[in-house]
Amino acid sequence: MINKKNIRQLAQDRIDELNKDLFIVDLSISTSNVIHVEIDSEVGNVSIDDCIRVSRNIEHNLDREEQDFELHVSSAGLDKPFRVVQQYIKNVGHEVAVKLNEGGKIQGVLTQADDKSFTLETTRKERIEGRKKKETIIESHTFNYDEVKETKIIISFK
Repeated sequence: MINKKNIRQLAQDRIDELNKDLFIVDLSISTSNVIHVEIDSEVGNVSIDDCIRVSRNIEHNLDREEQDFELHVSSAGLDKPFRVVQQYIKNVGHEVAVKLNEGGKIQGVLTQADDKSFTLETTRKERIEGRKKKETIIESHTFNYDEVKETKIIISFK
């Protein structure tokens, strides 16, 4: 059987060698030896060339004579939820949608993220008593990662 730890090390070796602030988001190996590796970049985007280089390092260090496998290396993708802390840190300043474990949903700008928690800033218009115009209310919400079911970046073409 293909060793997940070995695959992670082969991918990480190439990532370190490339020195482009890449990191592994997810790695899975199915029972039929289909290997999926998702990578992301702390700054900017992951190029096709980055995926090819990580893929080649894994493929060249595994023996197909010993075990057949299928290998997929890709970027994390904008439509997928965040899975590692580095993705939160990378997306500080972007608008995100958060689903909470308790069932609520909140949308706002990711203003801070560290190893333990992240902070969202939300804005809403509210009528203040005695005034005709609605006022903009800005609130800050901090969440621990274990309180969150899913966080996704909001893609906007404005």
